[in-house]
Amino acid sequence: MIKAWEKMLTTKEIFDRYQEVRSRFPAVNTTSKTLDINSLLDISDDIDAFIFDAFGVLNVGETLIPEADIRLDQLRERGCAIRILTNAASYDRGGAIAKFERLGVRVKDDEIITSREATLQHIGDANWGVICADSDALIDLPASVIRLGYRAEDYDAVDKFLFLSTANWTTQNQELLVASMKRNSRPLLIGNADLAAPRDDGFSVEPGHFGHLIADLFPDQVQFFGKPFPEVYDLIESSLPGVQLERIAMCGDTLHTDILGAAARGWRTVLVTQDGLFAGHDTKVFSEQSGLFADWRLARI
Repeated sequence: MIKAWEKMLTTKEIFDRYQEVRSRFPAVNTTSKTLDINSLLDISDDIDAFIFDAFGVLNVGETLIPEADIRLDQLRERGCAIRILTNAASYDRGGAIAKFERLGVRVKDDEIITSREATLQHIGDANWGVICADSDALIDLPASVIRLGYRAEDYDAVDKFLFLSTANWTTQNQELLVASMKRNSRPLLIGNADLAAPRDDGFSVEPGHFGHLIADLFPDQVQFFGKPFPEVYDLIESSLPGVQLERIAMCGDTLHTDILGAAARGWRTVLVTQDGLFAGHDTKVFSEQSGLFADWRLARI
């Protein structure tokens, strides 16, 4: 079995690919100046709701970033609403809550919003071909699903495709999907728009990477969910009735997903630099190249 991501990704490769596919993202004009702060407590008087990306902000892989859980509690004590907005689509809501509990993050059920939830709101009646982890029970999906593996006839038999996880995805799987799309192009829903995610041993390649490869060939058939696309922001805002958009702050490690998507909604933005995509790099260089500047920047929350 050959993984489709044999070559180790670098920060620059990930950033450059985001730039290449940026025409598919929401249009945005961000601030042209970023203010450095020491912690989120410095701006808590100006913000009513803090929205957190998970990977690179609260955790790296299966490891909690030191004191991230403490900071969330401190913000709650100051009266700030907390939401975790993750592009992870490999598990259902129960699985997401269980993961944060394992990490030691105290989180309420209504504080988590996932790209999977946004995706499933757009699942209609169809015979779905699903790309998912073996451990995913798919209990939140319609009954008519086929788990896609190595049988070409399964790819050809479905009406639409749903991409949730790269856990078992290989070069051969990707070739089977492309070949089937060439025979009969059909809608492909990408449940995680990320190209990559920071792990303990480097970057994992996420569904967005493969989705954009398909979109390069079939641009009208691919729909992405999760940051920076609008559906997850609709879910966040509906969970915060009465909160003004300019008093919501998105805290994330990625310019093209966390910062771009939130700024497009009129939210404030915080770029977290120490543990995520830009770990070990000067983010100013990447902001200048992309024209994407956060309102605030800090090492850890």
